[in-house]
Amino acid sequence: MASVLNVSAYLFTAIDDPASLRERLQRDADAAGVKGTIIVAGEGVNVFLAGAEGAVRGLLALMTADPRLAGLRAKESWSQEQPFGRMRVRVKREIIRMDRPEVSPASRRAPAVDPETLRTWLDRGTDDAGRDVVMLDTRNAFEVDYGAFRGALDWRIERFTQFPDAAAAGLADLAGKTVVSYCTGGIRCEKAALHLRDLGVEAYQLDGGILGWFEKVGGAHWDGDCFVFDGREAVSPDLSPRPRQD
Repeated sequence: MASVLNVSAYLFTAIDDPASLRERLQRDADAAGVKGTIIVAGEGVNVFLAGAEGAVRGLLALMTADPRLAGLRAKESWSQEQPFGRMRVRVKREIIRMDRPEVSPASRRAPAVDPETLRTWLDRGTDDAGRDVVMLDTRNAFEVDYGAFRGALDWRIERFTQFPDAAAAGLADLAGKTVVSYCTGGIRCEKAALHLRDLGVEAYQLDGGILGWFEKVGGAHWDGDCFVFDGREAVSPDLSPRPRQD
């Protein structure tokens, strides 16, 4: 019986005291006995936690009691083993590095498409306006190799800071189409969709990312697993850890 609750969440929100918030979150997480990683930056927080259900939910409740973090919404999965070795809260310049400060989801957000609507689009190949739908993977190449949406564009980037240059080179493939950017939990496609819109692309982001897709519609239109940045390595469309490859 899986007893370890795994949660991932992010929120683009203005944080004027990242160092102070880091200290408080580290203290609260240590007291709760939860392990994982939290990144704090001026643009928001990126959260990965695992532990006993009550401890994880209690820590999330403490976090969302802060008005700046009230909009934090976690995606959940379960495992038999703790996938993290320790608890680290770190301050960084960005919660997901793109090196494009003008792309600021804390102040503006690209439109999102929910998994159920996107499944309808993919089933028929067009959106509600009859435009062709293109899925665009914003993850690093090695992540894509674990699994991806069938027929998705993959620009084989090695790190997210390469995405803007890849977008500039690949604009012709997106012209006249409805583009849905996607990533593991949604954080990268938040910035990717905004950047694409700045380039004139009709871009959306998949609400909740791949993990949200698995939760809502399972493995439809998906081949393989989804890489995750913890000891589970990858999860299947039913959100269970992928059996280890020995």
